[in-house]
Amino acid sequence: MNAPSDQSPISASSPASESADFGPAKRGAIESIRVWTDMIKFAHSVFALPFAIMATFLAGRSLPGQRPSWLHLVLIVVCMVAARSVAMTFNRIVDARIDARNPRTATRPLPAGKLTMLQAWVFLAIFFVTYAIGCFGFYIKFDNPWPMLLGGPVLMMLCGYSFAKRFTRWSHFWLGCAIGLSPLAAWIAIHPATLGWPAVLLWVTVMLWMAGFDIIYACQDIDVDRKEGLFSLPSKIGPGAALMITRVAHVLVVGLLVLVGKLSGLGWVYFVGVGIVAVLLLIENLSVRPDDFSKVNLAFFTINGIVSLLLATCTVIDVLMNMPPVL
Repeated sequence: MNAPSDQSPISASSPASESADFGPAKRGAIESIRVWTDMIKFAHSVFALPFAIMATFLAGRSLPGQRPSWLHLVLIVVCMVAARSVAMTFNRIVDARIDARNPRTATRPLPAGKLTMLQAWVFLAIFFVTYAIGCFGFYIKFDNPWPMLLGGPVLMMLCGYSFAKRFTRWSHFWLGCAIGLSPLAAWIAIHPATLGWPAVLLWVTVMLWMAGFDIIYACQDIDVDRKEGLFSLPSKIGPGAALMITRVAHVLVVGLLVLVGKLSGLGWVYFVGVGIVAVLLLIENLSVRPDDFSKVNLAFFTINGIVSLLLATCTVIDVLMNMPPVL
């Protein structure tokens, strides 16, 4: 998946001495964690996870007490993080050779030799098992079999993105559609009987939002994509036309967020959040021009991270404000 990756090489850790000083060993463990989190861009969980939490609280209004339990939230986070880790690791494995030929991505852990393919596959397997356990947890604790039944297709959709750029310029929307499953899947996991238009529209909203800013980020790789024969909207139709698609997508995002709020009966806190999100998306789209990609990282990570966190926070506050107190 497209993600910033201009990371400096991580130095090898020093061997632990025979004395009681375990400092080097501890530093080595920390560096290893950094390598793993760098490979899957763990910080980018901020894009999808807040929307899953948002859907969790919206669906949770139909549960006893009108709110999700802590166990619901824990299982949602476990499934989200695990599924994303599987998909990101698979993407890094599939794209390792291409990444090695791209100066922007050559310092990623696999092409840079910080991790081996075997280590990456083991990492993927661990998180696949974690994901399966999380899905099974909804059946064991809440008698909900749907996460188990749909968990496989969701992973296939997520991992399928790794091949989409090889045959369609619309791969950005594949990514958006896959990431957009996060609120839809969370809703099904919490209360499948209440699945309706708000959940579906939230899925479409995330799809358009994610596809839009993935197009922005892909503008950095136009030359590499053309050289490698990869498909992306910026490389096929040019950055100007591609960025126009982003703008249209983000206008639709704001409209859909308003519709989700209306259909869900949300109040002023949510709509204040939507208003701020509209301003942030405007700033994002004005920050990048067809002839100037210097602010791509601002548009890609900073602004979109704020968008997802802000919207989820406003939604949760709005839901909690309209709930009866827990006795």
